[in-house]
Amino acid sequence: MTERAMPGDGGPSRRKELLTFAALAFGIWPLVAVGVVGGYGFLVWMWQIVFGPPGPPGHGMF
Repeated sequence: MTERAMPGDGGPSRRKELLTFAALAFGIWPLVAVGVVGGYGFLVWMWQIVFGPPGPPGHGMF
C-alpha cells in the first residue's frame, strides 16, 4: 500500500510540490541546459583556437 500525506502531518502540500516543479522545470533546468551547451561550445571554440579547425591540414579557406 502507498502512504498518502494527510493535511497537518508535515508532508509536502500539493501547492509546494507544484511550485517546486515549476522552479525546476522553468527555472533551474533551463539554466543548467544553457550552461552545458554554452560550456561545450566554449570548449570547442578554445580547442579550435589552439589546434585549428577540423579538416585536412593546409586546406583553409584562404
